[in-house]
Amino acid sequence: MIVLRTVAEVREFRLTCESVGFVPTMGALHAGHLKLMESAVEENVVGIGSIFVNPLQFGAGEDLGNYPRREAEDIALAEGVGMRAMFCPSVEEMLGRSSTRVTVSGVSDLFEGERRPGHFEGVATIVAQLFGIVRPTRAYFGLKDLQQCAVVRQMVADLCMDIDLQFIETIREESGLAMSSRNGYFSESDRAWAAHLNRICRVVAERLVEGRDDFNSVFGWGKNELSRHRFEVEYLDVVDFRTMRPVQSVDIYSRLVVAARFAGVRLIDNLAVIE
Repeated sequence: MIVLRTVAEVREFRLTCESVGFVPTMGALHAGHLKLMESAVEENVVGIGSIFVNPLQFGAGEDLGNYPRREAEDIALAEGVGMRAMFCPSVEEMLGRSSTRVTVSGVSDLFEGERRPGHFEGVATIVAQLFGIVRPTRAYFGLKDLQQCAVVRQMVADLCMDIDLQFIETIREESGLAMSSRNGYFSESDRAWAAHLNRICRVVAERLVEGRDDFNSVFGWGKNELSRHRFEVEYLDVVDFRTMRPVQSVDIYSRLVVAARFAGVRLIDNLAVIE
């Protein structure tokens, strides 16, 4: 495993690589990240990952200071699945010379974009910068962050970036809870109870497909059921994942999206309505 700290080091390393599969992360790696890395290794000559806790995507009062940082452990995990190199830059290396910001309108307007002003600008800015540094053949993202995937897809299309994007379905714990670095904030009992989020959302999706009730009635039932299980619901809706706009009928492009707080942890999840 080669650990790269500077843009110059990445560019020198990249010269020796015929094709690169790239997995950008903020560290605190879990099975979801490792699945992306396994795909990058299998489908390219070289797999490169990055670990950068991006301050631009954290808003006021969010958990930037408490976000888990365990670089040595993460590098070992990445090496274990065959990644050749990890780019682990400092904030100064990434942002010390940069004043440009990337805004992707439309797909970023609703849901997370409404509730976390500036978040997707921070994501798009750093992802664009990483793409320019690494120049990947393919880049891999998990669909757990559905709106982030839509933002990256739109950015790559609009800026004519020659990158093959690969989006991989959410990896879940045995309970059904979506893998997330923030799951580590839960106590053992709360972590088990948090799996009700996915279970209830699956029932909501089934009821939407059955079509016996109108959407508002189904969403009302879902929100009440989540509240009954101690979740504070921020949103529950169905979107076309290409545009991240709500829809009133379901098809193969429809995904249920949800955000809720439980035991002090903010959870987001999504799933295909028609599987």
